[in-house]
Amino acid sequence: MADTAVRKSVLSGRHGGSATVRLTAAPAATRIALRAPAESLKALSSALGVTVPASPKTSGRKGGRAALWLGPDEWLVIDEAGADLMAPLAKSAVLHSATDVSHRNVAIVVSGPGAEATISAGCPQDLSLEAFPVGACSRTLFGKAEIVLFRTEDDTFRVECWRSFADFVFGLLAEGAEDAGH
Repeated sequence: MADTAVRKSVLSGRHGGSATVRLTAAPAATRIALRAPAESLKALSSALGVTVPASPKTSGRKGGRAALWLGPDEWLVIDEAGADLMAPLAKSAVLHSATDVSHRNVAIVVSGPGAEATISAGCPQDLSLEAFPVGACSRTLFGKAEIVLFRTEDDTFRVECWRSFADFVFGLLAEGAEDAGH
C-alpha cells in the first residue's frame, strides 16, 4: 500500500464567534477559477448544472454548487460536495479556461445576527441587505487580504481566501465577532 499525503485544513479545529455570530471553517470543496467569453456561458452553465451569471455581484446556485461573478469574464465555481468540475467543463466544447484552485482556497462561514457587523470590521463594502442581498458576491479586501465574499443567507456569509491568509482572516474575523457581540 502506497503512502498518500493527506492535506489537513489550515483552519482545522478553529472556531470562534460571540453571542451574535459564529465562525466556522467550511468543509473542503472543489473550486474552479473559470474564464470565458459571454458566448460560452450557456454551454458552461449546462455543463456545470448551475447558471454562470453575466451580471456584476451576482451568483448562480443550485444545491451545493455556486458560480460567483468576479469580473466581466471571470467566475469562481464552488462545489461543496467536492465533485469533479473539470471533466464536464472539458466536454463543453466551448472557449474557456478552467483551473482547479481547490487547494489554494479555504472558506470561513460567518453566521448569525452579528455576521454583517463582523465582516464590516475589516471590509469597506456596504453589506446591508439592500446593497448586498442574498446571492451577492464580490472580490474585495478584508483587512489587507483579498477575499471573495458571498452572502448565502440573510445573516450568513462565505468568506473565501487563500490558505496562506487564512490565519490572518480568521483572526480578524474573530476580533470583529467579539466587537459585534457587544
